[in-house]
Amino acid sequence: MSATLLAFDTSTERMAVALQCGDALFVWDGPGGAAASGALIPQIRRLMQQAGVGFGQLQAIAFGRGPGAFTGLRTACAVAQGLAFGASLPVLALDSLLIVAEAVRAEVSPAPGGDFELHVAMDARMGEIYAGSYVCHDGRWAVRQIPALVTLAALNAAWVALAPLAVAGSALQAFGDGLHAGAARRFAGDEARAAALMRLAQQAWADGEGLDAASALPLYLRDKVASTVAERERLRQGGVKA
Repeated sequence: MSATLLAFDTSTERMAVALQCGDALFVWDGPGGAAASGALIPQIRRLMQQAGVGFGQLQAIAFGRGPGAFTGLRTACAVAQGLAFGASLPVLALDSLLIVAEAVRAEVSPAPGGDFELHVAMDARMGEIYAGSYVCHDGRWAVRQIPALVTLAALNAAWVALAPLAVAGSALQAFGDGLHAGAARRFAGDEARAAALMRLAQQAWADGEGLDAASALPLYLRDKVASTVAERERLRQGGVKA
């Protein structure tokens, strides 16, 4: 029996909200970005009303911790902490790049027992990319390369040195032919994000990864939210910044 969990992610331009109660799964995928701060709580309420579930019935609250847009990460974390404090619930902080990977895994359905390796590259704006790589074996993910903030040149150099087999994420569209993925299979990874988010939340809950709400923090890969023009230029020329 699946746990009764609420999960949401606002790290990208797409917002994902999911609620699972027993075998019943309620999901919503839609516009996010700047609208997420005002739309997240109403959407949570709609799903909970649809499911007939109250906060007292939840076992935990999961959120996408990043990397991603600062405002989106701050929104998701603040809502998760506020709801968790109010209902005395643990929090599950999930890798937002891994949500993309899990959405792709469901799309391609790798053969049981085989490994499926995927590089995730998300547009980080300012000419930079949030990049990480993961391998899935029998439905369980392991991290090959932890999420990092990289320049386009640095990621291209890494992929020339070790060509990826499969790549997903918004950077594919944002950078087009400037992103040298070679012969790798390419996936958008932005479909069915809410369902993918809930699968990761269920696994994290089963693995005992619940945190006290105060310990659940966003993953910011930039030291500062606002930088001067000169600082931004140094970032673009500096390669990886984790």
